[in-house]
Amino acid sequence: MRNVLVSGASRGIGLAIAQRLCADGFNVIGLARNPSDAFRAAERAASTAAGKLHFRQADLSDVDAIAGLVRAIKAEFGAYYGLVNNAGLSQEGLLAILTQRQIESMVRLNTLSPMLLTKFAVRSMMAEGRGRVINISSIMASTGFSGLSVYGATKAGMVGFTRSLAREVGRVGVTVNAIAPGFIDTEMTASMGDAERAKIAGRSALGRLAQVDDIANAASFLMSDAAANITGTVITVDAGSTA
Repeated sequence: MRNVLVSGASRGIGLAIAQRLCADGFNVIGLARNPSDAFRAAERAASTAAGKLHFRQADLSDVDAIAGLVRAIKAEFGAYYGLVNNAGLSQEGLLAILTQRQIESMVRLNTLSPMLLTKFAVRSMMAEGRGRVINISSIMASTGFSGLSVYGATKAGMVGFTRSLAREVGRVGVTVNAIAPGFIDTEMTASMGDAERAKIAGRSALGRLAQVDDIANAASFLMSDAAANITGTVITVDAGSTA
């Protein structure tokens, strides 16, 4: 069974991806600071699924612990086939009033942590001569949004990282791609009023918000054998809001 590591897997997009990949037959190891009730329920349900789902606690903002974490999981489950870098932090606020700590926190978790996680996990893929890396970016990487300058910068960084790494590891059979979600119908947008959500949905070509399952479907495709010749690209999933 092929092992896939999914960060930020306790809820939202990460949980949806972990569940979908488990249904696809992968052995999924979900990382998060704490397991949510939803993850534990999915973990129990996976006992009858084609694949398996496991939780491992990890604070990815502790970048010095990442190397040991990747080694420990490999020792437990075996070589890595895939990695989904989903864990991230968004703190809305004008750059002029964000604290240095807030800026550093976003850069560390959104950019440095996934780079290091990839660095150590991809070594296993290169040794095996196969693998998949999927980075969760955002449409903010290309469109921009007032109050999200630092977040947008970190997500743009992941696009550049994706394209260059794809060239580094492609010759040994590893693909590297990114998914750029738009506004997704999750708890992150649930705090918005109905009028604001309707306004955002109204800007899209399809007149609605994308769902977490739409992101999971894209990840499922990129992780599959059907995407063997797709690398260095970004798939936008936003119901056409950037069309």
